[in-house]
Amino acid sequence: MIPTPPSRRGVLALAAATAALASLPAFTATAAPRRPTAVPSADARHRLWWRAPADEHSLIEQGLPVGNGRLGALATNDPGREVLLVTDVTMWTGGLNDTLDADGQFPYGRDDFGSLTLLARLTVDIPDHDLSAVTGYRRTLDLAQGVVTTSYVRSGVTYRRQMFASHPDDVIVLHFSQSGGGRYTGTITLDGTHGENGTADSFAGAFPGGLRYGAAVEARGDGGTVRTTGSRLEFTGCRQLTVVLSGGTNYTPDAAAHYRDPGLDPRALARTKVRTAARHSAGALLRTHVADHRALFDRFGLSLGTSSAEQRALDTWERIQARARDDVPDPELEAAYVHFGRYLMIAGSRDSLPLGLQGPWLDGNDPDWMGDYHTDINLQMNYWMADRAGLSSCFDAFTDYCVAQLPSWTDLTRRLFNDPRNRYRNSSGRNAGWTLAISTNPFGGGGWWWHPAGNAWLCNSLFEHYEYTRSRAHLEKIYPLLKGACEFWEARLLTTTLPDDGREVLIADSDWSPEQGPLDAKGITYAQELVWALFGNYRTAARELGRDAGYARTVGALRDKLYLPVVSPKTGRLQEWMSPDDLGETTHRHLSPLVGLFPGDRIRPDGSTPADIVTGATALLTARGMNSFGWANAWRALCWARLKNADKAYQLVVTNLRPSTGGGNGTAPNLFDVYEVERGRGIFQIDANFGTPAAVAEMLLYSRPGHLELLPALPDAWAAAGSLTGAGARGGFLVDLQWRDGKPTEVRLHSIGGTTTSVGHAGTFRTVRVRPGETVTLRDLAR
Repeated sequence: MIPTPPSRRGVLALAAATAALASLPAFTATAAPRRPTAVPSADARHRLWWRAPADEHSLIEQGLPVGNGRLGALATNDPGREVLLVTDVTMWTGGLNDTLDADGQFPYGRDDFGSLTLLARLTVDIPDHDLSAVTGYRRTLDLAQGVVTTSYVRSGVTYRRQMFASHPDDVIVLHFSQSGGGRYTGTITLDGTHGENGTADSFAGAFPGGLRYGAAVEARGDGGTVRTTGSRLEFTGCRQLTVVLSGGTNYTPDAAAHYRDPGLDPRALARTKVRTAARHSAGALLRTHVADHRALFDRFGLSLGTSSAEQRALDTWERIQARARDDVPDPELEAAYVHFGRYLMIAGSRDSLPLGLQGPWLDGNDPDWMGDYHTDINLQMNYWMADRAGLSSCFDAFTDYCVAQLPSWTDLTRRLFNDPRNRYRNSSGRNAGWTLAISTNPFGGGGWWWHPAGNAWLCNSLFEHYEYTRSRAHLEKIYPLLKGACEFWEARLLTTTLPDDGREVLIADSDWSPEQGPLDAKGITYAQELVWALFGNYRTAARELGRDAGYARTVGALRDKLYLPVVSPKTGRLQEWMSPDDLGETTHRHLSPLVGLFPGDRIRPDGSTPADIVTGATALLTARGMNSFGWANAWRALCWARLKNADKAYQLVVTNLRPSTGGGNGTAPNLFDVYEVERGRGIFQIDANFGTPAAVAEMLLYSRPGHLELLPALPDAWAAAGSLTGAGARGGFLVDLQWRDGKPTEVRLHSIGGTTTSVGHAGTFRTVRVRPGETVTLRDLAR
């Protein structure tokens, strides 16, 4: 049964319902946080450090990032000229973008679709602290504390500054201190980046689409003076100086309000936030921030072995270069790279919009691909790590974004998808549910081309989070998304007869295997696999919630008739299209036809999948190659981990750790992943910073509901001894694991909803039963 397409009134009702379900807040006033009295100590292994500040003109490769989930900043940490480029994740131009181009696809520009842009630039000039006048310079990023520290000596005085972005206070803080009788004298300048006219301590502006924004700064000095002089704040003779910045927009996650709150004054709210925070001492603000940050960071632990004293003596950039040059494992650096990804997740995905292509860290107002949400891999990859690495709460921004966008996505699908100019329209003429474009923005809009299978991939990602957390509230929140996606595919699937055996099967209508091949192929493996998983996930959700039993049976019958890919008799590889011929690039960056291997797990090397399918998938993965962009390498590593090939998975992790030089693919000095868009020009794209840690986690622990496999792809470099704590496992468990000589020695399973699972290593498994909330410990699993 094809549901009746929703009316405009129905879409508005859906907007009201999803607004009630969403918990993603706008820039808003918050309650006073609890003020801890102490700061916990941190492990030196969680500190990254550098011997020089960042070049103001290369902040995207060298600047150190801070963020509170909504605000993000990159900083120079230069003694004499501290520059912060500040981004609010809702600082978007553009709008709904619901007028299609002549080809039935979406416009994709900075004015129509829109772009993420910078909010502000903060500069603190201290003229007599020029870099040439200081010694002993060092800057440190403490991943566990969430604090950037700069220290140096000038004229016998040790100067120190700390920078952090506080989630509880919703501000960015810079604190300047010293020991030895020194003083700070200089200026503070706050500028917008879109030609705003403001005062010394604040500014406001608005975009043509109606989004309003503002920012403010407050400075407090100890033992000196701070005053306004023209367009700047001047500080003179201060023993200590605290600078507090905040800002935001009037974005609201409400489709019925067009995602903007006309009653919010961002400039006034920013002033209130900085003045409120500045009433507290820098120490109180720091303690509040660290306690909040550590509450997330400490949920997960990882040891991959011990590095040498020589490796530890190198600064972070030297160490990255040495790892590539000498080809010697550096297990503490490799573990720190995982924690750096976790640090970025905590800093970039909390109580606001989710992480896009660059997260909240820009160096200008023209990020490549608008800094948007790409739905054919990048947005999903950003969140593969969260549950695996103890940061399930950071996934909520992704969930709430999808819930808040659903009314607009449904409306656009109803009005525009079957446009006769759209080459991806449903040839049946029927239309229901929702889908979206390859690129999406925060205003319910799409950009570039339609992406029919994108709805299934988003839903599968959201459902997998339920498998980790067993949260009924989450399942209820995403249920309308799952059901609407199933309704879309019920209307879209076509019946065809297979020539070899005469079977009638259901296949996807015309589509493109991202991002290559024919533009109008039917039954592409990418769509078939994603829809097969979607239908299964919906049936589980309906059963768990006790809803729509009749429709769940309908969806189950559709799933039973879905065509599933076969191996090409010509190439020996899993077919990407319903053709024995390779219709695209054999070494293409995307692994679209392998979504059934990862992130799906229909294709398993454990004997439950026909051997020829596993062999064909392995052959396809081999043909794709071992050297691509960072995100593509991360995806490859995850697939090799699923195939239990530790050597290839580790090789790809190490490849992503190679230093980026001349804009080439690899890791920048600040550990951001660099994507070479053209020869000699690289950009920061954040997905590999999350995908690679996800691969490390998958190499150490594979899970699906009812099944946990320990150390499925442990490389020799980490085999001697190591541990993993707080790792998420599908089925509702947290796992602590210790190993020695390549074998697990102890595993602790803590249930967060799971009750029964098999646990094992190297083919030997045992069934474990545990009550929700309880923990069981197993030893000698390798016997």
